[in-house]
Amino acid sequence: MSVITEKIEIRLIENWSVKNMHKDLFTVFGYTVQTHAVISIIAIIIGYGVALGLTYKTIYYKHIQDFIFYAIIGAIIGARLWHVFVFQWPYYSHHLLDIFAVWQGGISIEGAIAGGIIALIIYTYRHKLNFWEMADYLAPAMILGQAIGRVACYFAGDAFGRPTHADFGTVFPKGTVAYSYYGSQPLWPAIAWEIQGDTFIFSILLIIFLLARKRLPQGMIFAFYVFMYDVERFILEFFRGDSPRYNGLTGGQWSAIVLTIISIILMIYLYVRYRGKSEIKKQESAE
Repeated sequence: MSVITEKIEIRLIENWSVKNMHKDLFTVFGYTVQTHAVISIIAIIIGYGVALGLTYKTIYYKHIQDFIFYAIIGAIIGARLWHVFVFQWPYYSHHLLDIFAVWQGGISIEGAIAGGIIALIIYTYRHKLNFWEMADYLAPAMILGQAIGRVACYFAGDAFGRPTHADFGTVFPKGTVAYSYYGSQPLWPAIAWEIQGDTFIFSILLIIFLLARKRLPQGMIFAFYVFMYDVERFILEFFRGDSPRYNGLTGGQWSAIVLTIISIILMIYLYVRYRGKSEIKKQESAE
């Protein structure tokens, strides 16, 4: 009986293992093409494609084609700054020059979202577009891009869970950041869960967009996207093992708390404003 149990435990570990993953795809002229970079590009392309599909035959279709460049720049800058100042400032405060070494890794999805939103605010203001409406069109594309982007993190082993202290979990191979932290210890599959969670959020947002967008206040889909993602992120951070903690919570959790509160306030504001405009229209119609 003990022999059977031992075999089952070994299989549990092996089934979760990612030891056969390929962190580096191939080398060309001495340059190594990493899986993380390739999947990140795929995430951008697919997210861009979804945005184009949702905005087809609208005024935003052409603007999406122009905005993508600014969105990428804003996301990269925001992702790096958020990683440096929210997640790893204790390190970078003593290694200031490393702040600019983006090629060494270290970006934050929350920062990418913030950077992308700032870029969108500037873009819509300059082109006199409706920020809330355009944000609604982009919300499903953004969360799908995040889901695919997390696959890149999983392959790279640079975002990972903490040890399960049991005979189950994800075992990362040598050469990954996760292995340098915990070796061959089984880790909670926090990133795999986030991929699944983001995909689920994408499905919810897409259904709402297709079936109820015209009946909702402009900006509500976008605000709901921020709310759902940050609730998910707050919960999953309890299983993460790659972030320092401040007063018991990770930088990601503190960020998620702030953004969740902002999204709730925003949804209330958008609803109240929408109701107010509806009442005014009813009064004008009655007159």
